[in-house]
Amino acid sequence: MRRQQLDSVRLPRHLLNSVEKPARYVGGEWNSVQKQSDVPVRFAFAFPDTYEIGMSNLALRILYSQLNQRQDTWCERVFAPWTDMEAGLRRLGLPLHSLESKTPLAGFDLVGFTLQYELSFTNVLNMLDLAGIPLRSAERGPKWPLIIAGGPVACHAEPLADAFDLLLIGEGEELTDELIDCYRRFNEQPDGFDKPAFLRAAAAIEGVYVPSLYTVSYHADGRIDSVKPVDASVPARIRRRVVRDLDQVGLLEHDLVPNTEIVHDRMFLEVMRGCPRGCRFCQAGMLYRPLRQRSVDALTRQADQLQKTTGYDELGLLSLSTSDYQELGPLTDQLLCHLTPQRTSLSLPSLRLDSFSLELMEKASSTRKSGLTFAPEAGTQRLRDVINKQIETEDLMAAMRLAFTGGWSGAKLYFMLGLPTETMEDVDGIAGMTESIRRLYRELPEKPKRRLTLTVSAAFFIPKPFTPFQWVAQEDQEQVWQKVSRLRDLLRRQGIRLQWHDLPSGRLEAVLARGDRRLFQVLETAWKNGQTFTAWSDHYDDAVWQAAFSEAGLDPAFYAGRARDQSEVLPWDHIDIGVRRGFLWREYEKALQGELTPECRIACTACGARCYEGGICLEHDG
Repeated sequence: MRRQQLDSVRLPRHLLNSVEKPARYVGGEWNSVQKQSDVPVRFAFAFPDTYEIGMSNLALRILYSQLNQRQDTWCERVFAPWTDMEAGLRRLGLPLHSLESKTPLAGFDLVGFTLQYELSFTNVLNMLDLAGIPLRSAERGPKWPLIIAGGPVACHAEPLADAFDLLLIGEGEELTDELIDCYRRFNEQPDGFDKPAFLRAAAAIEGVYVPSLYTVSYHADGRIDSVKPVDASVPARIRRRVVRDLDQVGLLEHDLVPNTEIVHDRMFLEVMRGCPRGCRFCQAGMLYRPLRQRSVDALTRQADQLQKTTGYDELGLLSLSTSDYQELGPLTDQLLCHLTPQRTSLSLPSLRLDSFSLELMEKASSTRKSGLTFAPEAGTQRLRDVINKQIETEDLMAAMRLAFTGGWSGAKLYFMLGLPTETMEDVDGIAGMTESIRRLYRELPEKPKRRLTLTVSAAFFIPKPFTPFQWVAQEDQEQVWQKVSRLRDLLRRQGIRLQWHDLPSGRLEAVLARGDRRLFQVLETAWKNGQTFTAWSDHYDDAVWQAAFSEAGLDPAFYAGRARDQSEVLPWDHIDIGVRRGFLWREYEKALQGELTPECRIACTACGARCYEGGICLEHDG
């Protein structure tokens, strides 16, 4: 075997007693897996954030269960240690290690990171460094673990590409199995492991991207000239991997039960992947096309098994748009028949305003009353048309009237500031909408017993790759701050609370989302100067990041604040997610005209994703 044989790490009791949450680091959870250390493949699933966040991630739970069903593989977990544990590890000279066997990461065959958000990039570097693993793929010879990554951000992880031996593009259930099979073939060769040959073989698997097999050239002004494979044997574009039949994958039966409270501490059922709506700002809605659903029977069986094996008393339904699940009524009826006798509650996510049902919410609150969350996104109909959010103000008012009648006394409303073409009139519309809700509550026929509580959450719009808005410039922070200030002044009323996202970190997120490989130097410099957990507002230091950009000779505005034209080569153009570039551009043009595009189930718009279902893909440009 090529992997290093390293002794397990023993965390001293005094170190565990000195950190804030020692349960993050001890392992031994219910349904965690123990195997013999001599299994052919040792795989470390690495989540670059805290235990509480990572253990709430469904992809981790699915792949952990799936890989451990293989007799030849032991999948273990590792999370980013909080700053107190990191300091202790460095002080004592202890390497970062897995939870299950306490094996140092350098002793694994593969270390697989999941990239869920761009602001975790420096945590990836920090975890590699804590493990004593060289940061760059080019610096790691055959004795080192293969460093891979998947998750939604793997589709545009060019700023961090130099760190990875390969990236998994798309859905990982089938892809990960094929990659491990390929790895075993090369690892068991009598002449030893040939890493370059393995990487070339892996690049032939649909959905595998090997960054070292592609070269990037630039124009004098900094724009990308081309991204090309090193030779004709390497695919020119990497096609996203898609699971066609969800009933055959990801059906958890023995889910992990954490030792401590996590962010989403409940059982989960993933009811479908994809979304039919086509909101133009939504990257996930494009990445997870085409829409696929799990069957009611499969979901009900999974719920029964999870109740028996986890002991949870709450079940959540997951998808991008759960209210669009076509059999939601029959599903909730069946689930409640199974859940209610066990006093297990059903939790529903944010619901679309135009499909809100009091009957559905009463089902979900039959054992426990939960809060309501709606996402109008924009304060005026004009701007909602721009982003293709096909809901009317009347939909919101009707939903709130139903909720108030049913006994709810509040809700959380999500909006974005800085959307393309947004004006101050659109910002005023957010305040007008919340005032209309307040007035509706006061004018109810029966006097409410509780005071209305409304939370308005305003996020900083970030133009993301693979969306119709990937070409637009992000609005200047000063302009967005003026809108936040205006909204704050308008909402200074009892019962309405305004929350807004940090603007400088939102700017950095846009830079990293739209960035190229030259940003690796920025990431490394910022990390060396203490920038980890940058998604946490109290850890983000804008001055450090600005200095890192200056040292690298790069301007953040070049990435975040600059509009692109249709002909520009984008850093992620060599990744094929199935949605055509021409379709995205047409959607961008329609957005500027305020034209709507119907949802996929009403009319196919030839985005390209139908080809994954084996159907005839309509021939259009792009």
